[in-house]
Amino acid sequence: QLQLVESGGGLAQPGGSLRLSCTASGLEYYAIGWFRQAPGKEREGVEEREKVACIASINGDTNYLDSVKGRFTISRDNAKNTVYLQMNSLKPEDTGVYYCGAEYSYYCSGPTRMDYWGKGTLVTVSS
Repeated sequence: QLQLVESGGGLAQPGGSLRLSCTASGLEYYAIGWFRQAPGKEREGVEEREKVACIASINGDTNYLDSVKGRFTISRDNAKNTVYLQMNSLKPEDTGVYYCGAEYSYYCSGPTRMDYWGKGTLVTVSS
C-alpha cells in the first residue's frame, strides 16, 4: 500500500511560483504523475482529472501537458521518497486541486490507470 501525501499548494499571484511535493515510502518503483481537477469538481470521477506531468519510474523520462511546457518541471528524489512539481509563471487557468498519482509501471497512463492517489492540494492563482 502506497500512501501519497501532497504538500506545497496555496495562493500565488499570476507570474508567481509554487513547488508541490509528493511523498511516500516506496514510490521509487512507480511512475508518478501530477493531475489537476477544477475547483468544485472534486466529487467527479478520477477520469476528469487532467494529467499535467509524469515522470517515469526508471530513467526519469518526463512528459508534460502542452499548456505547462516550459513553465512546470517534474523531478524526483528517490533518496527522499519525493516527487516535486516546480510551477513557474503561473496563470489563473492553473488553478485547481493538484493530485499526485502513482502507477506501478514504467510510465503514467491515464488517470483511471493510476494505482494510488493522494488527497490533493489546492493551488489558487489570483491577483
